[in-house]
Amino acid sequence: MISLALIAAGAPAAKVGQHAAAAPSMFGAVLALLAVLALIVGLGWVLKRMPGSGFKPADGLRVVASLNVGAKERVVVVDINGEQLLLGVAAGGINTLHRLPEPLPTPEPARLPDFKNLPNFAQLLQQRLRKEK
Repeated sequence: MISLALIAAGAPAAKVGQHAAAAPSMFGAVLALLAVLALIVGLGWVLKRMPGSGFKPADGLRVVASLNVGAKERVVVVDINGEQLLLGVAAGGINTLHRLPEPLPTPEPARLPDFKNLPNFAQLLQQRLRKEK
């Protein structure tokens, strides 16, 4: 009723959307994206340096070997300060299966193949095509 009385009294009508915020510019959107990315990187840096964070491996504890034996089950050899344990890891928990009397031999590190002595692909392909005919 009051609005009808103001309209009848000849009060100037307010424009629709006059008090609405202006559309954000492209510069503002890019600046906001950069601020969010900087916040993510900054929080990651802080968490990495906080004591007790899960990013650093524990001293004296390392996984020597692991083998999947099921969808969620694994057998793992863990080295704890020179002593190696064979553990069964499943969704329900972790069980000690065996204490190894002597440590497993360390595997030879993976090497890249010698690319200079590779066979010629074109010759191999020609040989294979001749054999199939």
